[in-house]
Amino acid sequence: MPSARVFPLLVALCLIAGMAGVFSQKPASTLDIYFVDTEGGQSTLYVGPTGESLLVDTGNAGDRDLSRIVETLKTAGVRQIDHLWSTHYHGDHVGSLLALAKQVPIAHFYDHGAPHKNDRIVSAAFLMAYEDLGRGKRTIVKPGDKVRMSGLDITTVASANQYLRANLRGGGRSNPACAGARPMDESTYIDADNGESAGFVMAYGRFRTVNLGDLTWNGELDLMCPTNRIGTVDVYLTSHHGLERSGSPALVHALQPRVAVMNNGTRKGGAPQAFRVLHESPGLEDLWQLHWSHNTGLDNAPATFVANIDDNATLATVLTATPAAGRQGGGRGAPPGGGAAAHTPAYLIKIAAASDGSFVVTNTRNDFQKIYKPRD
Repeated sequence: MPSARVFPLLVALCLIAGMAGVFSQKPASTLDIYFVDTEGGQSTLYVGPTGESLLVDTGNAGDRDLSRIVETLKTAGVRQIDHLWSTHYHGDHVGSLLALAKQVPIAHFYDHGAPHKNDRIVSAAFLMAYEDLGRGKRTIVKPGDKVRMSGLDITTVASANQYLRANLRGGGRSNPACAGARPMDESTYIDADNGESAGFVMAYGRFRTVNLGDLTWNGELDLMCPTNRIGTVDVYLTSHHGLERSGSPALVHALQPRVAVMNNGTRKGGAPQAFRVLHESPGLEDLWQLHWSHNTGLDNAPATFVANIDDNATLATVLTATPAAGRQGGGRGAPPGGGAAAHTPAYLIKIAAASDGSFVVTNTRNDFQKIYKPRD
């Protein structure tokens, strides 16, 4: 039997061992990614393992997208946007930026610099206001530039029609998906700033994801051919909302994502060609969509993987209508307000990624979750 002097020491040792067990069971910090429903625009919030935040794009102008972004920030516990990255200057990507800055402090801004000279839809009034807002805390990024965010490695891979020429981890191999790839005729595009999109690859330990904004087909070829400088990723946010002018096999098949997230709207993005390229991509396990797409009908992902779905009567009409009536175009850019009425609630897709490369995807509409183990 322990002596009176030994007994307190044993108790202390047991308490320490118990505390060690508790700490060892505490889940590791995660990189949390929130894909906000901006009806075919973009707004994606990244919250790093230490709570530092990066918001990419701010959706359309108006209360609809602004309120959804603000609500997502509150849900994520973000009181200040540490880094605000604007991929390019179209209204479905920067529409709520100025209004958001009045509600939430923004520490630093990142963008690709001056808009494309041939773009005819960039707002001059927005540019003037944005320059004033970002004065002294704005960075014009170039390929290879880093965003310093605790616990993460964020590398610019495209900006202002310039592309990464150094190899990232896992990159540097010849890209077989470039064989037979042909450029598109982009000379008639009135929205040329899409091709200037600033995009990055983000790594949290072994987990990797990519966000290229609305980078178009030809820019994807310049980035990925003949050498894949990026390597593979776990999660790919579809370029340009899943429009046919982006999402080339040279990009998607080389990245070999395990999961793709499509930031489409009901009638914007979600083109049949985008679905085809994704489903043919080697190693793709699942496609998750922010919206059920009117443009592709039965080829949408299973409903459990779609965050926002129309009512049954609307779906029936779309599925039984002729292609001309049911598919109302992919759209080149979003009109003011994004071209879709507000619906409440608006659901999002969330990813929680661990540094070992595992991650969980959640559809907040139905709380459906899927766990993805680390790649071998």
